[in-house]
Amino acid sequence: MSIPSVDLAEFLSSDKKRKDAFVQELGKAYEEVGFVAVKNHGVPDELIADLYRYVQEFFSLPLDQKRNFEISGLSGQRGYTSFGKEHAKGSDAPDLKEFFQYGQTPRDNYTEDEYPPNVLVNEIAGFDKTLADAYREFEQSGTALLQAIALYLGLEEHYFDQYVYNGNSILRAIHYPPITQEPKSAIRAEQHEDINLITLLVGASADGLQILTRQNEWVAVTSLPDQIVVNVGDMLQRFTNNKLKSTTHRVVNPAKELWHTSRFSIPFFLHPKSSMSLRCLDGCVDESHPKVYDDATAGEYLDERLREIGLKK
Repeated sequence: MSIPSVDLAEFLSSDKKRKDAFVQELGKAYEEVGFVAVKNHGVPDELIADLYRYVQEFFSLPLDQKRNFEISGLSGQRGYTSFGKEHAKGSDAPDLKEFFQYGQTPRDNYTEDEYPPNVLVNEIAGFDKTLADAYREFEQSGTALLQAIALYLGLEEHYFDQYVYNGNSILRAIHYPPITQEPKSAIRAEQHEDINLITLLVGASADGLQILTRQNEWVAVTSLPDQIVVNVGDMLQRFTNNKLKSTTHRVVNPAKELWHTSRFSIPFFLHPKSSMSLRCLDGCVDESHPKVYDDATAGEYLDERLREIGLKK
């Protein structure tokens, strides 16, 4: 399935007609599908290549060395999380992956949220700087997309900026190791919806991503190498009272002849500050669409979800 494709350069242009057309195109896609492929996203190709190179180098380290970067008490929000620790909401089966998370480094003496420091990997020269650079690039692209979403929702264009700047976003590098024996399931990562506002996914080293359509059918998602796949998360769905769709997705195992291969994936989960209210927008609530969610802050909702997926006790 080719998901809808949009060109971020249209939104960033000085042509109001092109910008308005982008807003409508993006909003319609998020109402109907929940996923889009974004071209001209602004993240340099060379940075993406370096990011994957360093991530693969990290996951090739011996397990006992990787565990030096697994810090207890951080709920997997920084550093390394070993294989089988996380599971989808509502599932007891662990996902077949290990991952490394890099988070916000606050700017301008920001103190509203207490973010734990990032776990540094000095053993791989260039690893930390590359993750830091990629984090800022994804944050910038995601902010532009949220500006378009704000306009689609009838909000002021920069409504989300104040919440995303110094927000609790996460860059996650995921490794699905080779399959060495007959798996119990055909699923590497069980079906789930993302927690955050939007997720930006740059490439993946192998196929496997599938989304659940409105017809209740699983279809593979494909995008071109120069595109970033961006989907709606549960926070944005909640904020818009289900107007914008947080689409269920999963990662499936490859064909048996490819079991010996790894899969690498690097999503950027764009989170707001924990103080942001996720109260349903008044403009998304009416007689035909009654309010379906209780009021909550982003921080309260994140805490609830981290417990549901087994990262927080």
